[in-house]
Amino acid sequence: MECDVLIAGGGISGLTAAAFLAERGLEVTVAEASSEWGGCAGKFQRGPFLFPAGATLGMGFEQGGIHQRLFEKLGISFPYALPLETVMGIHTPAGYLEYKQNRTRHLEELGNMFPEAAERIVSFYQEIWKIGSEVKKLLGTLPVLPPASLRDIGDLLFSLKPSSVTVLPYFYKTVGQLLKKHRLHELFGFVHLLDAQLIDSMQTDSANCSAIMGAYALTIYHEGAFYIEGGLNRLAHVLSTAAKNSGAILEKRTWIQSVTQNKAGMFFATDQKGRRWTAPHFISTVPVQNLLELMDEPLKKKIGLRYEKKAQSRQWGTMTLYLAVKEDIIPDGTPLFQQVLTDEHGQMAEGAHLFLSLSSKEDRLRAPEGYRTLNVSTHTDLALWDTKEKYDAYKKQLRHKMIDGVKKALPLIEKGIVKEEIGAPKAWERFTKRKDGMVGGLPQTLDHALFNSLSHRTGVKGLWVCGDSIFPGAGTAGVSVSGYHVYRSIMRALGRRYL
Repeated sequence: MECDVLIAGGGISGLTAAAFLAERGLEVTVAEASSEWGGCAGKFQRGPFLFPAGATLGMGFEQGGIHQRLFEKLGISFPYALPLETVMGIHTPAGYLEYKQNRTRHLEELGNMFPEAAERIVSFYQEIWKIGSEVKKLLGTLPVLPPASLRDIGDLLFSLKPSSVTVLPYFYKTVGQLLKKHRLHELFGFVHLLDAQLIDSMQTDSANCSAIMGAYALTIYHEGAFYIEGGLNRLAHVLSTAAKNSGAILEKRTWIQSVTQNKAGMFFATDQKGRRWTAPHFISTVPVQNLLELMDEPLKKKIGLRYEKKAQSRQWGTMTLYLAVKEDIIPDGTPLFQQVLTDEHGQMAEGAHLFLSLSSKEDRLRAPEGYRTLNVSTHTDLALWDTKEKYDAYKKQLRHKMIDGVKKALPLIEKGIVKEEIGAPKAWERFTKRKDGMVGGLPQTLDHALFNSLSHRTGVKGLWVCGDSIFPGAGTAGVSVSGYHVYRSIMRALGRRYL
């Protein structure tokens, strides 16, 4: 089977690239290994209950946001994003506060919890939001980092504004250094709160998070956070429909097992059933670890050692409880998104940090009247799951610890559960085909962020990569940008106009 572009993976990045490329008239085939579109933003059904597989909190749907801008380019609408006044409720050993979208109210909440440091917290956030604002301007033209061509360099220079020079001093700083500058590094409760936001968005803590990427993430929380009716799988549905309507061929349960390139530059990919595709352009959306397993040795040598080094980087796994619960055990006014922090020493994984995502009372796509669906997730070290004996025992242990944590937000949770599924790392590996069940992409530390990130260009003509291993990183907005970058570069390579 022949096509112009073969895309391995039907997650958000692959579907974004597919929708744009097909709209320009290219023959596009998307090969998705699972039976669902969306990857980590996919879904599954259990009876009358629909569960988002992973990602739940919507970002980038505001006016001028990444998703809104890409939809506008494609001429499609997305009426399913509902803005959140309260981004999330946060339960900590020091007390409870609500993370408000409004900046003034957010600072008031923090000032009430940490009155002794209120002025320092304000000055810290003023600096964070100033950096974040400048980064948002820089990213406005969707430049590529690290630049891998003269055109990339030109795009980056074009994106610079006179005020852009103000972010230069932060390129090699961490959020932790900014905390120290504002004498907040020893205010443990505040650092704990900040770590909780960054582990979910940047996959690392404040001590190690790139100051620029961390500032951008902490700014975006206040630009617009959204509840998506039916779940973030709606994004995959809209993109896959757009791609199909433009003529793309979308194949589920089609798992690309190998890819080679001949001397003429054509790619040959084979799936689990032995079916073969030929294309001059091959796009991989899978984590870098999976990509290396796909390629034959000559292709690995062509892309060099940079990918192998990145593949050795530590990435998180997750364990998620998928619960269907009775409506009457949920207190009035409960935020749809919550974090529960239980460890007094600031641990950010293994059930000490939980992210809760509750379906809206009115969302009939996720649960029938009188019920809600609830996702409860925690980061976990994949080394704790590497043998069957460890796996089975730890799954029970961690489930018990997570339910205890949920009780801090929903005290009657055990009385309300009517359906339960557990998604431990092997389940994630089966569902998404991601090696060992890793999620979230590379942590946005100084070693992996910005100019140290992986470009969508591999250095091999016709071989492109996108997804959460690639700049600008994880999250549906981030992977959408990487998919758009691939589309734009392919169109330029073909000498064609692009949106």
